[in-house]
Amino acid sequence: MAEVAVVTGSTRGIGFETALALGLSGYTVVVTGRSEQAAVAAARLLGERGVDAHGHRLDVVSIESVQRLADVIARDHGRLDVLVNNAGVAAEWDAPGPSRYAHPESVRRTLETNVIGVFHTVEALLPLLRRSDSGRIVNVSSFMGSLTLQSRADPADMVVPAYQASKAALNSLTITLSKVLADTSIKVFSVDPGFAQTDFSPINRAQAPLTAAQGAEPVVEAAMLKIDAASGSFIGRDGVVPW
Repeated sequence: MAEVAVVTGSTRGIGFETALALGLSGYTVVVTGRSEQAAVAAARLLGERGVDAHGHRLDVVSIESVQRLADVIARDHGRLDVLVNNAGVAAEWDAPGPSRYAHPESVRRTLETNVIGVFHTVEALLPLLRRSDSGRIVNVSSFMGSLTLQSRADPADMVVPAYQASKAALNSLTITLSKVLADTSIKVFSVDPGFAQTDFSPINRAQAPLTAAQGAEPVVEAAMLKIDAASGSFIGRDGVVPW
């Protein structure tokens, strides 16, 4: 029986490429997005590539939406083997107005999606992951969430406060989850996909050196346990990333 994977925020970009790579490796993939239409369309595209894909609406900031997805997976699949928490925003790119430091609305949107949304998703789907013989949770983080790299960066380097804080918090979630689940078969990782050519920010398409498919590679490797790292680690394309 094929392993079942949920990839949040997978209608495009790194999430879509992660779903594609897992699907081509034989996984049954649950594709999700805030738009039901976009999720179904993405699943259809994957199906045309030979992937067993299913599209469902998911708004990670809504407990009710996440629980509905959990109920669907329980009904249709009975368990979950892989959860990739990929859905994320950097609302500072389109803040509703000028700010001295970080616009309150952009901070709220970013933390709700990137941190609170992951708490909601894990809470709802963890019972299904516990039914797997070898569950995995992959939190898509960023090198920008590394406190070590932030402190070493030149003052002129990019500063995106809410986004960076959200990814640092996500890394903390990875650590605490790995400890809570230490007596189970479930492994948890934070993964930095690198700077990839997506629509995530105004500069990604023009400046990023990696394709979205290349960005998905370390995420997929962690999901498939093709990495030499302990549960609770923060990894990237070149190995361990400093906290």
